[in-house]
Amino acid sequence: MPIQEECTAIPDVPRGPLCAYRSKAQFSWKDFRLVLEDKELVKIKYDIWRRLESEPLFSPVTATLSVDQQKERAARQVNRIADLELAPSEIYSKPYKYRVRYLMSINEALHAVCPSLSVKIALGVGLFTNSLLAMGTERHQDTYNKAWNREIITCLAITEVSHGSNTKRCRTTATYDPATQEFVIHTPDFEAAKCWIGNLGKTASIALLFAILYTADGENHGLQGFLVPIRDPKTLLPYPGVTVGDIGEKIGLNGIDNGFVMFNHYRIPRENLLNRTGDVTPEGVYESTFSEPGKILGAVLESFSAGRLGIMQESSNTLSHAAVIAVRYAALRKQFGTDRNGPEQSIIEYQLHQWRIFPYLAAACVLKVSVFAMTEIYLETVQKSQAESNGFELLTQIVSEIHALVSSSKPLVTWTARDAIQESREACGGHGYLRAANLGELRNNHDPSCTYEGDNNVLGQQASNWLIRQWKNAKVESPVGTASFITRRDAILNSDFEALLRKGVHIESPDFVSQCYEWLMCWLLKGSVAKMDEAGKVGLDTFTARNNCQVYRARDLSRAYAEYYALESFRSRCARADVKEELRPVLYRVYLLYGMWCLDRHMTTFYAGSFAKGSQFADAVRGTLLRMCGELKDSAVAIADALAPPDWVLNSVIAKSDGRLYENIQSVFMTNPGALERASWWKDVIPSKLKSKL
Repeated sequence: MPIQEECTAIPDVPRGPLCAYRSKAQFSWKDFRLVLEDKELVKIKYDIWRRLESEPLFSPVTATLSVDQQKERAARQVNRIADLELAPSEIYSKPYKYRVRYLMSINEALHAVCPSLSVKIALGVGLFTNSLLAMGTERHQDTYNKAWNREIITCLAITEVSHGSNTKRCRTTATYDPATQEFVIHTPDFEAAKCWIGNLGKTASIALLFAILYTADGENHGLQGFLVPIRDPKTLLPYPGVTVGDIGEKIGLNGIDNGFVMFNHYRIPRENLLNRTGDVTPEGVYESTFSEPGKILGAVLESFSAGRLGIMQESSNTLSHAAVIAVRYAALRKQFGTDRNGPEQSIIEYQLHQWRIFPYLAAACVLKVSVFAMTEIYLETVQKSQAESNGFELLTQIVSEIHALVSSSKPLVTWTARDAIQESREACGGHGYLRAANLGELRNNHDPSCTYEGDNNVLGQQASNWLIRQWKNAKVESPVGTASFITRRDAILNSDFEALLRKGVHIESPDFVSQCYEWLMCWLLKGSVAKMDEAGKVGLDTFTARNNCQVYRARDLSRAYAEYYALESFRSRCARADVKEELRPVLYRVYLLYGMWCLDRHMTTFYAGSFAKGSQFADAVRGTLLRMCGELKDSAVAIADALAPPDWVLNSVIAKSDGRLYENIQSVFMTNPGALERASWWKDVIPSKLKSKL
């Protein structure tokens, strides 16, 4: 068992019908949780949840609020969070890595309760202040302090109506006027309007805006950051020259007031230019001020990668919640049985149902661990860059590799969560369609994660491009080690399934999974480079050549790279000395289940590349996958307990930890407002022929 302090940080689950399966697990679910999550971070989350549970403003909503009510509720929650001071003051004097980890854990806990709230804080405080640190200087410290202390409501304005991913083609301009020492911000037409800006629709008073900087001589100095006042912070009325509004109802996350803004020759002081890397003199001369490259590099990394890591952390939790709901429901829901007139059995006993939901349970475990490991590397790199101004070349290599890793992993995690929610919804049948089951809210609120901070398909290309560079380089530059397999590519490509068996590599082993992945990535890399080279020989430009090798090549490569890293991270975590012996068998099954499930997705490629011939490889992968599903069945509910937040946070009537499925559903049915009352509009729907007889 965990030490007493750790044990008390995680509440016990109530006894009830789920204990029939809980008792079958050969391990402590609390010990299992402490493999998936750091014990200190677990304590932070439970402390946040305990404090918020007594706050009326954070009580679960039982019926859909109007869009305006959702915005108001989220805005009030942001203010209340500031009043609660969830992070102790001493946290802000701690080293960078510890401080950011602590704040990330708070945000994870908030996201589980209210996604709109956490996104508003992440955008308005976290991303805004990180960007200000990365691009601003001491002259912007006052704005930084006010944003951090929640004295002003802020936003980050990059995306325009006609440009998102291709930020370099944004068309909002900032032209310097030396006569008044001001920048003139202007929106040339509606397509250049900034849009989808979180917090901007109703509440933000200042934006960190990206615009093309022009000096008075007409020279274009590229995209730069500016602090641009939008509204009077005391009245929230827009300033003259600013047209700002809300973009309207969305599919989900309607607590966030996404907005649009247009500027009509709107003037701001020269000092509002974020001048870390470049500045304009009072006379109007643009000067580059790039210095201390190591620190600049780390600041840029922090600005652009922190948001994606936060999305992955939140998405891995969303994935966990969906898997928990599906598993608990499957253990309780009984249908059919071996004897038509005999007792029914839980649907978790059926192999088809296990095959549908257990891979997502395993994915939740593996991806939670890998996102943690990735964040560790990232935070350590930023902390190192802040402490050192030397070692620029090494830092550049690490930053490039981390960027590739994040760019491939963000699509993997968010897509897996998206698919898990839908499969869980269907696996829970009609009851899964209840609003009270919470799967619909999970789906709608998670969906934008697949496109914000980079559309997944576009983002993945950045990872495949980095891998292709490593393949073509004379020397592989992979300080983190995620691409070191490329140095062995000849031996890897000369191997195949039968060769692995001859070497004595056991099919049901991490070595088998790892070596299959290394062959897969090398084959995809070789094919991608060959196709690009062929395109070059017939006169196609590099841009077109890259685009034409995405489908069945680079896109698959990016996903395989992320899966490989996730599996290796989980394998490394499970090998640590602090993992108790009784946990190792179930962790091994989780690894193999996720690994074989992922390999099965790439089955066509293994055969296309002649890694496998005949049915033996497919039979081995799929047979192991199904066997691991069966072996994980008795552990599934305990694993779900290890992944689950408190009931009030999970907020699912079909997955409460007490296991009283039908009693809980009855309560929802009976207490639904108006459920047992005659409709107020009953007279209007009586058939007209019947009315004439009354």
